[in-house]
Amino acid sequence: MPQGASALLRMAPSPDRTRFAAVIVAAGQGLRAGQPLPKQFARWRGKPLVRHAAEALIDAGAAPLVLAIPAGADAVAAEALAGLQGIRFVAGGTTRHASVRAALESLADEKPAQVLIHDAARPRCPRQVIERLLAALGTAPGAIPVLPMVDSLVRAERGLMAGSAERDALRRVQTPQAFRYPEILAAHRAWSGAPNAGDDAQVAQAAGLAVALVEGDERLRKLTFAEDFMESLPIPRVGTGFDVHRLAAGEALWLCGVRIAHERGLAGHSDADVALHAVVDALLGAAGEGDIGQHFPPSDSRWRGASSSHFVEHAVRLAADAGFAVGNVDVTLICEAPKIGPHREAMRARLAELLGVGIEAVNVKATTTERLGFAGREEGIAAQAVAVLVPLERI
Repeated sequence: MPQGASALLRMAPSPDRTRFAAVIVAAGQGLRAGQPLPKQFARWRGKPLVRHAAEALIDAGAAPLVLAIPAGADAVAAEALAGLQGIRFVAGGTTRHASVRAALESLADEKPAQVLIHDAARPRCPRQVIERLLAALGTAPGAIPVLPMVDSLVRAERGLMAGSAERDALRRVQTPQAFRYPEILAAHRAWSGAPNAGDDAQVAQAAGLAVALVEGDERLRKLTFAEDFMESLPIPRVGTGFDVHRLAAGEALWLCGVRIAHERGLAGHSDADVALHAVVDALLGAAGEGDIGQHFPPSDSRWRGASSSHFVEHAVRLAADAGFAVGNVDVTLICEAPKIGPHREAMRARLAELLGVGIEAVNVKATTTERLGFAGREEGIAAQAVAVLVPLERI
């Protein structure tokens, strides 16, 4: 690709995780958000704003992750990101350019091949966008996510319309922005433009680097004003799931991700965790993503003996990609034996872990069929589940 050229790249994400370094710019004061502390540390959807982006980048493979934070904010930043691995802080500067450069300089000894630079004010960072950006670095030294302009545009002068603008030639720019590390570090060191460069793509372009355009995502919108932090009542989507597995000698018994000592276990292509299978179908149903057999067909040898926890994690990711978070899940186990009561809390805790919710959002209960039918004859165990998904845009 020639220097200075741009092309909109729409590439299929790679299924393999790529290691890369990342920078989150979190050194601003965030005064317009109307919060009692800088907006990057204000709570949004249950946790500090900056933590959302940090978790997404780490989950996608960022290592190390450098946060440029305000001077003296080490304690509040450490509290906001407690428990996350591979994170370090650098003191940001008085401008965005100075903050990014400080973070990039801190990576000089490690010399990563690639680096993503992201704004803390964009908490939702879809994995697909990250993968498109990293793929684009195979053909260009820089890549940024963009979206088309959909509204008519005008030029303004002194509060009056002064003319129209061609929206077809314009794009809305988002972050994270991806670069080959040596090139973007050199570009920042050579920058001689305005003290506060609008973004890192401008710095890269000024240094003669080609910046590819990849498809962005509306979920990457930036939170700026107080109303962006206002929460509204969610509109739920509900899904149900039902599954049955046969009890057989010589099989392990897994229920809700917990192994239970019993003389027989459940037979199936995977670990036959009937409860988790019902939960997966409930999640997929609420998200409008089909059923478990479509995603993990019994004919596929990859899933022979597989832990059903992988199926739950996959369904949660699909729901998130569709714009939903888990609200709550209710599971009913139908069996004569084993007794579920002694294992109920362990089951709730494991389900909560897999779903990424608090244990209060998970309920597990059991019933019998009064010795009627296959469950009453102890030939198998059935499970049904109800899942509620909350649209992320309404939380």
